[in-house]
Amino acid sequence: MSNVSNQTNIKILISAEQIAKRIETLADEIVADAPSDLLIVVILKGSFVFAADLVRELERKGASAQVDFVSLSSYDVGKVSRGPVKVIHDLSEDVTGRAVLIVDDILESGRTLEFARETMFQRQAESVKTCLLLDKPTQRKVDIQADYVGFTIDPQFVVGYGLDFAKRYRGLPYIGALGSD
Repeated sequence: MSNVSNQTNIKILISAEQIAKRIETLADEIVADAPSDLLIVVILKGSFVFAADLVRELERKGASAQVDFVSLSSYDVGKVSRGPVKVIHDLSEDVTGRAVLIVDDILESGRTLEFARETMFQRQAESVKTCLLLDKPTQRKVDIQADYVGFTIDPQFVVGYGLDFAKRYRGLPYIGALGSD
């Protein structure tokens, strides 16, 4: 898209309408695969908007799941992943013997998703699938693919719909590319 938002230097890439339609399709895919005892593990903070819309759509489609949250980080305040993943806030639910769906905002290096996935298996989850709003496959540092992907995008820094830069822009209803100031 070529529209520029009313925010400084943000070019709209994926509209709110496009996101809503894609979430409907993702929910259909997940419902077709979902076991009855599904636990959705939401990686905070960036995925909270996506996860909320996805969970509501799953409910509309008849898949009622438990939801828990984990906060992981491989970023400082800047735009580049610093590598090691650290747990900021851990789950409260036991994943032992459960089917887990990890929901996150963006798959870039793959370090955070791999860490989350391996952690669920180490904690004896029966199965682990992943659902990502965005995928940047050219940025991958580890060999991991998501089971469900909203959109594949080019390697640019994006904000909105939960994604931030320096703790700003999370509330934008669309996904936009952040330009340089």
